[in-house]
Amino acid sequence: MSTNRIEDAEDLAMAAEVKSGAAVRSPLEEFQEGSRRQTTFFGHPPGLGWLSATEVWERFSYYGMQALLVLYMTHYLFTPEHIGNVWGFQPFSAAIQSVYGPLSPQALASAIFGLYAGCVYLTPILGGLLADRVLGRTNTITIGASLMALGHFLMAFEASLLPALLCLLLGVGCFKGNMAAQVGDLYGPDDQRRADGFMIYFLGIQIAVIVSPLVCGTLGETVGWHWGFGAAGVGMVIGLAIYLIGRPKLPPEPRASKGQAAARPPLTRKDVGVVVILIFLLPVLALSLVSNQEIFNAYLVWAEKNFQLVFFGKTMPITWMLSVDAFVSTALMAAVIAFWRWWSTRWTEPDELTKIAIGTSISAFAPVVLAAASWMVAQTGQPVSIVWAFAFHIVNDLGFSMVLPVGLALYSRAAPKGLGGVMIAIYYLHLFIGNMLIGYIGGLLEKMSAVNFWLMHSGMMAIAVVILFVVRLLFGRMLAPAYGEAAA
Repeated sequence: MSTNRIEDAEDLAMAAEVKSGAAVRSPLEEFQEGSRRQTTFFGHPPGLGWLSATEVWERFSYYGMQALLVLYMTHYLFTPEHIGNVWGFQPFSAAIQSVYGPLSPQALASAIFGLYAGCVYLTPILGGLLADRVLGRTNTITIGASLMALGHFLMAFEASLLPALLCLLLGVGCFKGNMAAQVGDLYGPDDQRRADGFMIYFLGIQIAVIVSPLVCGTLGETVGWHWGFGAAGVGMVIGLAIYLIGRPKLPPEPRASKGQAAARPPLTRKDVGVVVILIFLLPVLALSLVSNQEIFNAYLVWAEKNFQLVFFGKTMPITWMLSVDAFVSTALMAAVIAFWRWWSTRWTEPDELTKIAIGTSISAFAPVVLAAASWMVAQTGQPVSIVWAFAFHIVNDLGFSMVLPVGLALYSRAAPKGLGGVMIAIYYLHLFIGNMLIGYIGGLLEKMSAVNFWLMHSGMMAIAVVILFVVRLLFGRMLAPAYGEAAA
């Protein structure tokens, strides 16, 4: 039987059900109903395990490259003997400086990092549209993973910096939002495991961030920059293979037939209001993560000069600080998941907006730790103990564990039907805004005192806390109703 005849038969069956008064459920809804009974992966559907494993390797490649990017540019590529080897760099640099003004090598590296790290979260909008309307998520994710692998391998050559960054941006645009949307599709609208599932998903990411600086960062700093970038490319190839093997356990693709119209109904007035509020929240969420996003930029430059990094006569690679951060973050995220599970057995668990506001309130104190360390360095003229780094990462990561993954759960849950991939991509825009902001303020490290530099970060996050609580008070039920109300 041909494909068209099969689809015609399915449409006739659906029409018969509607005529008889029976409820018609899409393949995705049927999948989600079955997923409620699947608990083989830490109490969650097995698809979460395959998606988490894929994301581990994708994030291994991404954070391995990101750990090296600023150091690679400031210590190697932007030196006089190498800068002339980069294809098209002069007009590219001139375009950036026409916006930012004249920049030192460190400030230029910060601006390029911010531009790249910001656009990483802009291109998923196109990827979400491509998946939702044209190719489907599986094909779009596969194309994205292939482009990212190519981009990492191109980073192994000085000349191809700009083509490599372009491939990485296009690849992550196809990959990132659609992966997170598939995680959301594992759960029905009234499945309380959704936020917990996203936190488990982020635990996998944290594992990647622990390992990737130790592998890619150590190779790049001690053996050769290009070895570190090459290792990132190998990780991306492994991630693609895992995704394709585990595809049968993942949510079904929307069927491109007449029945698909029911999956994308017209937006209601409430839907439009929800979308407007979620878009309004983007710059607020950007402010809530400035201390975390700065870790990959100016923090590395500052930490290299202000922390005591010599142990037993050997200097620790500064990229290892990213592994320290990821290790602390992983442990704290697991602890937070366990805490909210314990809390939910005794009291009502807070909604997503409340958790985000609580998390931002905590992590806003993290830059204060760095400000205090900077004051001590200014007073003594000596680097401070690495203990200060642990204090910063503990405070920052405790709050972070209730911001980024819970925000994904919020946008996935609140998204109007049929716009899941697009709304997840729109959610990532706050990281575009945040990284563009970090690219600018990271260049201020050379222009203002370190104490004021870090206090500025805390002030920005305090503003976000106030706005989040106001939005929670005014629109909390609209965005995140109690779980018993979600189905209605």
